[in-house]
Amino acid sequence: MQTGYRIFLAFALAAALGEPVLGQTKDKGVADVGTGIAIVLPVAAVGISYYKDDWTGIEQLALVTGATVGTALILKQVVREQRPDHSDWQSFPSDTAALAFAPAQYLWDRYGWQYGLPAYAAAGFVGYSRVVSDEHHWWDVATSAGMAWGYSYLFTSRYHLPYNLNTGIYVTPSAAFVSLHYSW
Repeated sequence: MQTGYRIFLAFALAAALGEPVLGQTKDKGVADVGTGIAIVLPVAAVGISYYKDDWTGIEQLALVTGATVGTALILKQVVREQRPDHSDWQSFPSDTAALAFAPAQYLWDRYGWQYGLPAYAAAGFVGYSRVVSDEHHWWDVATSAGMAWGYSYLFTSRYHLPYNLNTGIYVTPSAAFVSLHYSW
């Protein structure tokens, strides 16, 4: 297992194992765990980029996350939609889901599906937690995910190894191959 996966899984597991405060309902506990995961996702994405010594990626992550969450916060003030639990009129879009989906999409676009898929699973849980706890409608979460996709599409470039040098070892039942590939 790669170290980047270990970092991400450690952060995600720590957030998922957080216990809800006594006296809270089950849905409130799910909402709290979802909020914890939404906070951990950008931190884990920074950790993965830092481990890869990818400072350009950290800049792109900050731009994607800032634009996604900033747009969500501005839209909350402009669009007046009541939450499903009728607590206020700031349901659309979900800023918590925006905070979760921005690093998930960044990881997918920057490093590939191997990093993006677990991050998307965690972000999907965050979206689920927002809907099941009656804090947002499903379209609030879907809009936040769409904004994250759009900003990441605009600002995130694919990661390339330094010096354009790629190596690999491939093993089959009948042979082993070592490859060295240089791009200029």
